[in-house]
Amino acid sequence: MKNFYLFLIFFIVNFPVFALGSTDDILKQLNEAIKNKQDYVKIKEERILNFKKIKSDNLTKEQEYNFNKTLYLEYQKLNSDSAIQYVKKNIKIAEKLQNKELLDLAQLQLVTLYSSSGKYRESEAILKSINKKTLSASLLPNYYISYREFFEHYAANSDNREYRIQIGKYRDSLLGILNPNTLDYQINRIQQDIFIHRKYKEPEKQLLSLLSKTKEESPNYAMITYLLGKIAEATHQLENRKKYYALSATSDIKNANKDNASLQELALVFYEIGDVDMAYKLTQSAIEDALYCNVQFRTLLMSEVYSIINTVYLEREKQRKSELQIYLLCISLLSLFLLVAIIYVYKQMKKVSRIRTELYETSQKLAELNKDITETNNQLQQSNLQLSESNLVKEEYIAHFFNLCSTYINKLENYRIILNKKATAKQFDEIYKILKSTTLVDNELEELYKNFDIIFLNLYPTFVKDFNALLIPEEQIVLKQNELLNTELRIFALIRLGITDSVKIAAFLRYSLSTIYNYRTRARNKAVVSRNDFEEMVMKIGSLALKV
Repeated sequence: MKNFYLFLIFFIVNFPVFALGSTDDILKQLNEAIKNKQDYVKIKEERILNFKKIKSDNLTKEQEYNFNKTLYLEYQKLNSDSAIQYVKKNIKIAEKLQNKELLDLAQLQLVTLYSSSGKYRESEAILKSINKKTLSASLLPNYYISYREFFEHYAANSDNREYRIQIGKYRDSLLGILNPNTLDYQINRIQQDIFIHRKYKEPEKQLLSLLSKTKEESPNYAMITYLLGKIAEATHQLENRKKYYALSATSDIKNANKDNASLQELALVFYEIGDVDMAYKLTQSAIEDALYCNVQFRTLLMSEVYSIINTVYLEREKQRKSELQIYLLCISLLSLFLLVAIIYVYKQMKKVSRIRTELYETSQKLAELNKDITETNNQLQQSNLQLSESNLVKEEYIAHFFNLCSTYINKLENYRIILNKKATAKQFDEIYKILKSTTLVDNELEELYKNFDIIFLNLYPTFVKDFNALLIPEEQIVLKQNELLNTELRIFALIRLGITDSVKIAAFLRYSLSTIYNYRTRARNKAVVSRNDFEEMVMKIGSLALKV
């Protein structure tokens, strides 16, 4: 009876964990969420678009401020650039209204957005410009949260103990002014216990209690399960670690939250247990989300993890291809052996008439087995051929695609010139005025280069980094903000695709032939490798990373 009561107490305490389902079921839900994550983003973007449509032209400045604030909250975890745009609008509105409280709130919102997107100097400058003593009491929590998150984001660059102390300090200050009955207070108190005081038992009970009261679609659900995953990690509970991180990641994906820490943590779990394929898949998804949201500190945290997992993944793929070749060889030898066996059996049938029937049945079975193995061999050879052809098709496709785009733009330019001549001849004056502008061609070119940059970097994501590695440090290329490739990189991107003719490159990029020669010559002069080997080395960039 005593044991029964103990079991009953254990079950009641851990009921929220049992109610979540098995780890396998939870991971299936996560995989399904990752597969459909673009649908969740589309739903949120449609909701934002519908909200934008309701904006009236006769809003007061205060109403417009609140309208922008709502959009900031919607974009905060989806696209930090858009969130920054609306916060900056509110700063201008607050300045016009000369409302210090609204101005302080918008600036504190901008601090967190800047620090998460890697603008630490700008973020710190705003924080130092805010006088804590003149802040309203309602904004003090925002002030302490902004400082805490600033150091959390900055700590991603350097695991400095001083930053950790500052994070704890500002969380303590935050706890000192929050209402103990609020969820914010409870979450921050639990974080302080876990990360500063290294307490796990009591925080775990509190989190399980909160989890039982929180709906899965709530953003707080992801935070609660993430913290439970951290406790499981600290207390070496592998299954709970996988389960809670998966629940947190699934919740973030369904809420279109691109600032997702749980995917990264879960990728490390699978890497540690040797499931490289799952670790690679989760890491890819986490990096895609971080880049989409422009969360630089999250990208920085993932870069080292991605490098390790990607290396192991590529080695695994190489090993699999080697094993496949060995299997093909073995099957070929087995086929040869079976053929010899059949011939031997046939000769024996002539010599031994009394066992002819048994030998005949045996040969039929061997023939069927040989047929199955031959079919399997053909299928494997066909798959191998398709894998080889896929890489060729991918490069051929991008070259032909952009060649067609360039041709299309040239046709538009010729069409404009013809119409211009007609307009000069006093024919259709209005058409002449419209078509005299080169805006159409410029826009098409800009779109062409943008598509080229995106597709090329999808094929060779490490191209810029690898290209810079071929240059001396002081001559390495630094791209501008929001710039994927510049002219010099596009020239060598085309060379990487096999377009080495300067005439074709000049035609595509719309530069003179001498300009292309100058770019290529300057690049060879800046190379750390031999000038004669430079372009050959460029042609090898991404050769191991390109995946079908």
